[in-house]
Amino acid sequence: MAFEQNISVLKAGLNELNLVAGLFDKYRVFYKQPSNLEAGKKFIQERMESNQSVIFLAIENQEDGLKPVGFVQLYPSFSSVAMKKLWILNDLYVDQAARQKGVAKALMQKAKEYALETGAKGLALETAVDNKKAQQLYESIGYEKAEDVYHYNLLL
Repeated sequence: MAFEQNISVLKAGLNELNLVAGLFDKYRVFYKQPSNLEAGKKFIQERMESNQSVIFLAIENQEDGLKPVGFVQLYPSFSSVAMKKLWILNDLYVDQAARQKGVAKALMQKAKEYALETGAKGLALETAVDNKKAQQLYESIGYEKAEDVYHYNLLL
């Protein structure tokens, strides 16, 4: 999927592990976690090797090589009522220098296409109450804020 002449979105595999790991570390730092590139790389590698997630990677083709500029990570779940797969859009990150260029929208579109390809009921995500830019993006592409359910967490 190409949305700018020099940027494309691809399904990431082990060959792209290092590209994803760098962005994943920045993503965690954005959420106020300490940087830990090696632990993040190991975490992503385990998800890939165990087929526990699907990652789409936005790549910018530059004169000096490929530069990763964003990623989205989906985790599988299921809807018992619908008896269908449901994808949890757990992680979305765009590098600071690539923001406002359509990267997030392209990643979200790729996630939607993948959900359709896999016969899923849909995609579910959550975001912080104060993350207004993300909320605007999600709502602009058809996501609806749930008003009829509460989400609870038991953190251990």
